[in-house]
Amino acid sequence: MSGLYAISDEILTPIDSILEKALKVLQGGARLFQLRDKSASDEEALSIVRKLRELCDRYGAKLIIDDRVELAKEANGVHIGALDRPISEARSILGSEAIIGVSCYGDLNRAIEAEKLGASYVSFGACFNSATKPNAKVIDHGVFGEAKSRLKIPICAIGGITTQNAPALLGRGADMIAIVSDLWKDGDPKQKAKDFASLWL
Repeated sequence: MSGLYAISDEILTPIDSILEKALKVLQGGARLFQLRDKSASDEEALSIVRKLRELCDRYGAKLIIDDRVELAKEANGVHIGALDRPISEARSILGSEAIIGVSCYGDLNRAIEAEKLGASYVSFGACFNSATKPNAKVIDHGVFGEAKSRLKIPICAIGGITTQNAPALLGRGADMIAIVSDLWKDGDPKQKAKDFASLWL
């Protein structure tokens, strides 16, 4: 796994516009799309997830669901944080082929343990001050080089990333760059996705 990892936001990509916006970033070259929604019930979100899966399949991308393991049965996988279900439980529910991503913040040991437990990829962040999570601690970017030398699974960078600061993270060993606000805020997510996707060309 590598490339642009687009993540939705309940304010910037409300559920009633998410299909249109997801289509634009997939057309722009996003390789993964994460549905991050804390408010809609699984039942309310189910039809959206199924339509998002169809879109992702059409463009050869992977659909990931944030936190919600049961809903992720309709997607390609789930992303879990420190307070979510354990990796083993998620794997048991979703099966051996599912993608399971794990937030590791700035903690290399957590990432090493996650890989041992069967994580498909790990993410580190916030890499910079983040408008989406303003209270998130900014990590030491040295963790990417250390992780690259210790892990076999892909590494994702997240938090405050723009097209200007992303190349430095790729240079340090990040395989994927996860983007929230910088992707959606300027009104042209397709072009912004193209700008990010070009970093892997």
